[in-house]
Amino acid sequence: MISWMQRHKKWLVITIWISTIAFVGAGFVGWGSYDYGKQGGVVAVVGDREVSVEEYQEEYSRLYDQYARTFGSMFNQEMADKLNLKDIAYNQTIQKNLILSYADSLGLDVTNEDIAKELVKYNAFVKDGKFDKDTYIKVLAQNRTTPAKFEDSLKRGILLQKVQALFEIQPTNIEVQNLSKILFIEDDIEYKVISSNEINVEINEEELKKYWEENKNRYLSEVSYELLTAKIPLESSNPTDEDIQSHYDKFKLDYKKEDGKIKSLEEAKTEIIKALDSKATKTKALKEYLNYKKGDSTLETQVSFKESQLPYSSENNTKISQAKVGELIKPFLENDEYVIVKVTKINEPKPLEYADAKALASKDYSATLKEEKLNELANEQLKTFQGTVAKGITRESLDKIDLDESKSAQFLSQLFASTSKEGVVKFDDSIVLYRVLDSRLGKHDASKDELVKQTLVQMQDQELMTNLIKSLETKFEIQSSIQTKDQ
Repeated sequence: MISWMQRHKKWLVITIWISTIAFVGAGFVGWGSYDYGKQGGVVAVVGDREVSVEEYQEEYSRLYDQYARTFGSMFNQEMADKLNLKDIAYNQTIQKNLILSYADSLGLDVTNEDIAKELVKYNAFVKDGKFDKDTYIKVLAQNRTTPAKFEDSLKRGILLQKVQALFEIQPTNIEVQNLSKILFIEDDIEYKVISSNEINVEINEEELKKYWEENKNRYLSEVSYELLTAKIPLESSNPTDEDIQSHYDKFKLDYKKEDGKIKSLEEAKTEIIKALDSKATKTKALKEYLNYKKGDSTLETQVSFKESQLPYSSENNTKISQAKVGELIKPFLENDEYVIVKVTKINEPKPLEYADAKALASKDYSATLKEEKLNELANEQLKTFQGTVAKGITRESLDKIDLDESKSAQFLSQLFASTSKEGVVKFDDSIVLYRVLDSRLGKHDASKDELVKQTLVQMQDQELMTNLIKSLETKFEIQSSIQTKDQ
């Protein structure tokens, strides 16, 4: 997945960049964020426009969100780092500010009416069927922003749209029909799948050890924690009927049946008593916590855990993994007892000895050898292979290729992007050889005209905006405080 995204990064960036211009407003995204290391301040100056740290971070969050929406659960922070998403976000922020500077030079502006029209489009700000200012302020506060910052973001988005509107070109019917025939071109192909499972390799101990030496930093020990702990079991608070009734009256909405209906007092009584016991025990646990913190008492139980073996809930394990050495963690509830933890030492990952890393290194080395042999075999067979013939293949013919849906989509994408009559498409565990036997323009399908039109408009937008930015880079000075890798 990541290798495919890296090969197609330029296309992905352009597609998402164009769609981002069409999207007005900061939105409320929580997929990812990039911590530049400070709040406030300026990371660049483009023309007369200062680019704030917040604007850069906002662009990263929005970009991360759009990648996540495109690729779903397959996309995560590790992939974002491998794609160098922080640099992509920074470059896009600079590019947008070039366009905004161009808008300034044209005298374009955003009025309060423009902003108001956008605000009423947000359902999150609506109460009783109309925009509500108090709800607006409350929602922004919950998302750790302010009306001023949010409206500044809206203003930038609206101004970008106004510039884009100056360059809008509506394709003609003939252009749509011609592109449709090209997009839905049909191929007759012959293909063969070579799986790495078909390849056997022998691993030489000396070569394996050499591989480990060269890659030992990939095989690290797991971080582990040395802790001091104390446990405070739940104690009965001996609640009265009045205590139980009072708690039920305040929190009855927390006690529901599977069908969503609220439990009666009698049905919820056991849970209420446990909640009251927990509250009373927590008070006791907090007093003990303060004694430990002041040094009046000493934690005596010593334990050590690897990170993957921490015995608490995910939420409580996170508290430990995020703590600093010497930190005393406030009491948390775990299996009917409160636990107080002090982190005394964190053993950071370090390269494993060969004996400990051997199994993992052997697996990786085997995969590397198989990949090399797979490539050799593909090159040997490409000119002469005999495989499966599939006729009338289009970009949508996922069911005509004997691969899973994801691989079929990638194979067809690369097949129709290639100008060669034969070639290979590589996956992590296999290679597909293909040969184009015949190719013909597709028939015009009016039902797909809108999709084709959108594609054509996007292609035109891409070309126009790319050329505009190249021109603006020579017109407006860019002063940057961040170094990025070439895209």
